[in-house]
Amino acid sequence: MPVSQVNAATTGLALEMQGVTKRFPGVLANDQVDFQLRKGEIHALLGENGAGKSTLMNILYGLYTPDEGKTYLDGKDVTIHSPSDAIANGIGMVHQHFMLIPVMTVAENITLGQEVTKAGAFLDPKRARRRINELSAQYGFEVDPDALVADLPVGLQQRVEIIKALYRHADILILDEPTAVLTPQEIEELFRAMRSLVAEGKSIIFITHKLKEVFAVADHITVLRNGRVVGTTTPAEATEASLAAMMVGREVILRVSKDEAEPGKPVLEVRNLQALDEREQIVLRGVNFAVQEGEVLGIAGVQGNGQTELVEVLTGLRPSLSGQVIIGGQDVTNTTPRTVTEQGVAHIPEDRHEFGMVTSYSVAQNLALVTYYQPPFARGVVMQDKAIDDNATTLVEEFDIRTPSIHTSGGSLSGGNQQKLVVARELSRPIKLLIASQPTRGVDVGSIEFIHQRIIEQRDQGVAVLLVSAELDEIMSLSDRIAVMYHGEIMATLDAETAERATLGLLMAGVHPNQ
Repeated sequence: MPVSQVNAATTGLALEMQGVTKRFPGVLANDQVDFQLRKGEIHALLGENGAGKSTLMNILYGLYTPDEGKTYLDGKDVTIHSPSDAIANGIGMVHQHFMLIPVMTVAENITLGQEVTKAGAFLDPKRARRRINELSAQYGFEVDPDALVADLPVGLQQRVEIIKALYRHADILILDEPTAVLTPQEIEELFRAMRSLVAEGKSIIFITHKLKEVFAVADHITVLRNGRVVGTTTPAEATEASLAAMMVGREVILRVSKDEAEPGKPVLEVRNLQALDEREQIVLRGVNFAVQEGEVLGIAGVQGNGQTELVEVLTGLRPSLSGQVIIGGQDVTNTTPRTVTEQGVAHIPEDRHEFGMVTSYSVAQNLALVTYYQPPFARGVVMQDKAIDDNATTLVEEFDIRTPSIHTSGGSLSGGNQQKLVVARELSRPIKLLIASQPTRGVDVGSIEFIHQRIIEQRDQGVAVLLVSAELDEIMSLSDRIAVMYHGEIMATLDAETAERATLGLLMAGVHPNQ
């Protein structure tokens, strides 16, 4: 009999996973992972994208079947074949992308598949609403059971997901990157709710890659790197620097150092810009701002408030309804991406696969993708393969792109190296404006450090930088000024040196602090 089955009661373990291994074609996602969760604790599972965090939790929740390993709940060996098995065993999971039906009410979403009946046949919505209100009161949630999910802000939708798990009698809650779409105030509310849950005896696995949040809420921390457990520690025993080193495997500079900005004349001017989204709804509502030489203007905001569409309009990927985009004194409103590029604009796109590279092309071809039709990469219609290869050899070394060969396909590189490929291409030619949208999404801490340094180097060389990021720490670290975007409008523009997180959080929620 395994030690876990004997000692679970005395050690207070709610969960133990032993030797969990999961393979996908060409990838060892989890490699002999051991993980323990105590009753009544918040255990942070920390690691960069691709470290194996979500794979491990998807195994626990029955979405994947492990190739090897055991799972014990309260000391008992269990086999979980599906989410239904997980729910039956008291495990609930709140995914990063919510699993709610917008046109249904809160109560309908929570009870879906678990409908309360009376007389064995008739639905009993009053009893269901009563139970939902009891759970809301017990854990400090304020959710109206009769509200339509579509009408709720993101923070309340997340509460609905948590209540849905509790309604199904979850004792173990898995929260997968739960703060990704929340304002700072909503994050604090979530943390209060998490503390309330563990005070009531629940156990929480908190998947994240944000170091500050780990120290704010976790009792224990397990770090994964390349599918293996690097170590388990506590906030009292660790520092941000030590956790970053565990995640990456070397010392990392977490906050880029920069001198005071010396802004010059405006490079990008955006005047009364309006645009539609894919559903033909107004998504940009009279946006106005300017970015000057030698400064970083950060656009802060919860994802989905028009930032993506703004960048697409600026780079020629989406038409505008009205307004103007002026770059270097030239009106480039509703021109092509090539025209924008030829004005000296570099673009690090939000989605590197859709807009940043051709995954089937080689590393060398991707590194010449923007200016392939110009010398030295082309003479007339004839491509100059040696010049393309020489350029790639130089950039691979300069930007530390880890690739077996410059002729390897771009799609075969890791996410972090794909991002460095895009950054290398965009910053290796003369530019006057850098538009960087979510520049460090999906890359490890070491690559973040590298990309941040390169952005500040461009700013110090007189380039105007427009930084769009859902990571408030990134915005506050890199920006000289911060414009907050909400519901397709610029709420306010603040000096980054004096901007307070609480003020930014209110603006991100559509509230002016002086209101």
